[in-house]
Amino acid sequence: MLYWLTDLSDGGGVFNLFRYITFRAGGAFFTALLVGFIFGPWLINILRMKQGKGQPIRDDGPEGHLAKAGTPTMGGILILTALLVSTLLWARLDNGYIWVVLMVTYGYAAIGFADDYAKVSKQNTKGVSGKARLGLGFLLALLASVATWYLHPTELAGHVAVPFLKDLILNLGYFYIPFAMFVIVGAANAVNLTDGLDGLAIMPVMIAAGTLGAIAYVVGRTDFTEYLGVQFVPGTGELAIFTAALMGGGLGFLWYNAPPAAVFMGDTGSLALGGALGAIAVCTQHEIVLGIVGGLFVVEALSVIIQVAYFKRTGKRVFLMAPIHHHFEKKGWSEPQIVIRFWIISLILALIGLATLKIR
Repeated sequence: MLYWLTDLSDGGGVFNLFRYITFRAGGAFFTALLVGFIFGPWLINILRMKQGKGQPIRDDGPEGHLAKAGTPTMGGILILTALLVSTLLWARLDNGYIWVVLMVTYGYAAIGFADDYAKVSKQNTKGVSGKARLGLGFLLALLASVATWYLHPTELAGHVAVPFLKDLILNLGYFYIPFAMFVIVGAANAVNLTDGLDGLAIMPVMIAAGTLGAIAYVVGRTDFTEYLGVQFVPGTGELAIFTAALMGGGLGFLWYNAPPAAVFMGDTGSLALGGALGAIAVCTQHEIVLGIVGGLFVVEALSVIIQVAYFKRTGKRVFLMAPIHHHFEKKGWSEPQIVIRFWIISLILALIGLATLKIR
C-alpha cells in the first residue's frame, strides 16, 4: 500500500525509496517484528485464558513433553497477524503473486485453526479428520496452481526449473497442476509434522523463507536472470516483501516460542507457513529447489511415511518414534540439542539452495 506514495515523488526524495523492493522488504521485516513484540504478551494471555488447559499432550509421546501441559496453542495467530499487516502495508497490492500466496497462507491457517480449536475444546489430540484437512488443502492448492499458471508468462506456464543443470527447464504441460498441488500440500504438512519441539519449526521456516525470498527477487529481475542464466518470471520480486514480513513475524514469535515455550505455534501457524513456502516455490517455478532448501521438512515427513509403512507391513518400527526429532529425543538427546542442530542443518541446506542459482 505504501508503494503508492511513489506517486508523490518527482523522481527523487524520500518517496522515491518506496519504489525499491529492498527498501520495502526492510520495512516489512521491522513492521512485522514490532507487531510480534508488541502484541505477543497480550495474545498469549488471551490464549491462556480462553484455552484453560492449553494444547493436549500425547500420552504416548516423549516423557519430557508432559511438563509442557497447560501451554497455550494457536500462537501462529501472532505470526499471521504480523505477516498480514506488514504485507498489506509494504507490498504492491496490484501484484497477483502476492494474492495467491496470501490466499494459500490464510486458507491453510483457517484449516489449522479449526483443527487446533477442535483439539483444545475437546481436550484430545485428534482434531479435524485427516481426510477433511487433506481435501480442503488440495482444493486450496488447486486454486493456487491454476491461478499461478495464468500469472506466469505464456512461454513458462507449466515449466519447472531443474537445479544444478543449466538451461534445463522441464515442460510438464497440464501435469504441472497436480505437481504444483503436491508441492503446496506436501510443504504444508511437512512443516506441520516438524512442529514438535519448542522453536524447532519456526527457525527453519524463516531460513527457507529468506532463501525463497532471495530467489524470488533474483528471478523477478532481468539483469540478474541474464547474468545467472535462470528463467525470468516477471512480478515475483514482490514476494521478497512477503518473505521479509514472514521472517520478521517469525522472529517476533520465536521470542515467546524459545525453550521453554510460552506458546505453541499450533496447526494454525505450521500449516499456514508450510503452505506459504510451497506457494512461493510454485510462483517462482523453483519447486525442486524447495525440496533442497526445505530438506529438513522433507526428512521429517519421510520419517513418518517410512515408519507407518514399515509398521503396517512388519509390525516393527524403523525409528524409536516418528517424526524423526522424537527419535533423537528417545535416544537421549536434549531438546535444545535437537533444535539447534536441526537449525544448523536447515542453514546448510539453504546455502546449497542459493548456490543452485549460480551453479546453473
